[in-house]
Amino acid sequence: MTTASASAHRVAVLPTTGTAPFELGVISAVFGHYLPDLIPRHYDLAVCAEGSAAVPLAGGAVMSTPHGLTELATADTVIVTSRADPHEPPSAELVAALREAGARGARLVSTCTGAFALAAAGVLDERRATTHWRHADLLRTRYPRVEVDPAPLYVDEGDVLTGAGSAASLDLCLHLVRKDLGPALANTVARRLVIPPHREGGQAQYVETPVAGSSADDGVARSMEWALAHLAEPLTVEVLAGAAHMSERSYLRHFARATGSSPMRWLAAQRIGASLALLEKTKDPVDEVAEAVGFESVVTYRYHFSRIMRTSPTAYRRLFHRAPAAAPARALAPRTGWARDAPAISPPAAGRRTAPR
Repeated sequence: MTTASASAHRVAVLPTTGTAPFELGVISAVFGHYLPDLIPRHYDLAVCAEGSAAVPLAGGAVMSTPHGLTELATADTVIVTSRADPHEPPSAELVAALREAGARGARLVSTCTGAFALAAAGVLDERRATTHWRHADLLRTRYPRVEVDPAPLYVDEGDVLTGAGSAASLDLCLHLVRKDLGPALANTVARRLVIPPHREGGQAQYVETPVAGSSADDGVARSMEWALAHLAEPLTVEVLAGAAHMSERSYLRHFARATGSSPMRWLAAQRIGASLALLEKTKDPVDEVAEAVGFESVVTYRYHFSRIMRTSPTAYRRLFHRAPAAAPARALAPRTGWARDAPAISPPAAGRRTAPR
């Protein structure tokens, strides 16, 4: 089996009880040895577990691994995956290990309800974070110091990143590769996995989808679909309310109930998302990009871009027009056997079930 290089960036992933095997598979495919001619030069993956007992995964499979929480002490990136019951608090041992890893400078990442473990460790305090939309209210209520945003597929706060539902693990992992090694390698990984580097040019990362439940909500949904087809046009609350066949007051109330946001904040996010493909694939001046997606001025565009993407349009474009880095920014000396001891996953036992997610 191909081994990681001496300069590889160490990634420790920690499945917990009820983790979706899909999440573990995505992380293993991107950072493990699934792509032996691409990844082992850059990443060294260890699948870890709390204690010595096997970890029951969602669907009834059971995972065993030789790696424990001690591996978090030497990892450059620590990824905590989902758990079956977000109401169940993480163990004191896990919380302590995450705090120690963060304190020494490791990058902390969560997928789906793994955000609850990061929040319990205090590393999400006063930061923006996301989780699966079904559990966003619970995360917000339990950890009021966390700025919970249920809309994006992932949130990047620099040294702490959080992902939404299980499928968003793909977007988050590719984003990590893009940050570490540049867009060229990230795009190659995406092609090998037969997935797009961005969903619709990145726009889907910021779509706040209304929850159907009434005719009014359906009207809001129709207005959002109409707005997405007319982003470059001048759009106001009055125009959007007209598309939904509502009064402005009624539209604002139903829009907030359906999306948790305001129409103009949602609209700004859609326009920023639509601009990503233009920044990535064209050399059009930033002011022309802003105009093409409907912003009245480049100043307004830059403001909303910085608020949503946590960077500037120019810096974002530069990421897609530079050569990939030769090696990860941070790397520790390798540890013999760290990635070679692959976890063992047993098939579900007959008649055995785990808690539904």
